Amino acid sequence: MDEKLISQKKPFFKITSELEVFLKSYDRWVDTPIYYSDLLRFSGSVIVYDKNDKDTLWVSVYFSDTERREIDHNLKKIYTLLHSDGNESGIQYLNIDSIDYCTFGNSKPFRIKIRNILNDNFTYYYIKQTDASRIYGLEYEHMLSPYNLNFLVNNNTLIEEHIAGIPGDIFIKDFLPNCNDSEKAQIAKEYVKFNERSMIRLLGDMRAYNYVVVPTHDFDQVVYKIRPIDFDQQSFEGKLSVYRPQFFKENMPIMDLVRSKLNHDSINQYKIEERSIVARRIISSGNRLKKLLNIMQGDKVSNTDNLNRLKNEIYKFTKDDAFLKSTSMGELMRAALNFVRFHYENVNMHGFF
Repeated sequence: MDEKLISQKKPFFKITSELEVFLKSYDRWVDTPIYYSDLLRFSGSVIVYDKNDKDTLWVSVYFSDTERREIDHNLKKIYTLLHSDGNESGIQYLNIDSIDYCTFGNSKPFRIKIRNILNDNFTYYYIKQTDASRIYGLEYEHMLSPYNLNFLVNNNTLIEEHIAGIPGDIFIKDFLPNCNDSEKAQIAKEYVKFNERSMIRLLGDMRAYNYVVVPTHDFDQVVYKIRPIDFDQQSFEGKLSVYRPQFFKENMPIMDLVRSKLNHDSINQYKIEERSIVARRIISSGNRLKKLLNIMQGDKVSNTDNLNRLKNEIYKFTKDDAFLKSTSMGELMRAALNFVRFHYENVNMHGFF
């Protein structure tokens, strides 16, 4: 399928007082020393090119000398808040190597490259505009995926840690052709599980540049995992296909791999495995997930047309009336997770979606 899967540019949704209380109770809320709007006051920029002299759609921004000193110091403070307890004793050993601004996409983030001058180790983090649906997406990823996420938020600024890996589009173009048959079969398996996980938790727009492939060396082989890096399209769109990465044309090379390396029974088995894993995470997440679903149930993170279309499309697959009765995206999320949990605890899971 093509770009028309995404019907419109998603608006930003404000944080409700209930969501703010939730974030504070789990140490996600912080009074940052610098805000997204502060970084927009840059004096100029230069295009960032990759090693092949191709425009990366990022620009490196610069500030006046006076502002840069204050901004650098505050960005170092944010790093200490994100990765430790805010202790500033080591701040003198940190250096802000670059501040990049993305001109593409909905969130238009700033990417901060920060380096330890004692050993030259560096990492990144991102500063974005706050968006309630993105925060729901980050929290669901934290609770329902194999990965913990570290982020901080306040009323108008969202700070996210960097998720390391090879961007999916670059992996498909430059790395996938060089993988051996065993690695390709393993990537196909992981993609089936990633596709299933994205659909179950209604995370949309997993085009190749919105996820990363993470290679890990394990004895005499390389193990590949797939992680989303963009949570902008959490429970917004009305088309179920938006929540199924298999339907984006950018992912076709991996879908071709799935078809060539896995038979129908294997694909079903991997889907069942992933649903079972998600169901166990639903159970183990306890009150945290229940609280978040309760808050999202009363929140507005989409529009009526999208909600009505999505609940009807899911009902066609599941025949579960709970989807038709949903009056918000939060209720739809609850119905989806309850459906997974019920089938895990009571029946064979072949019937899901």
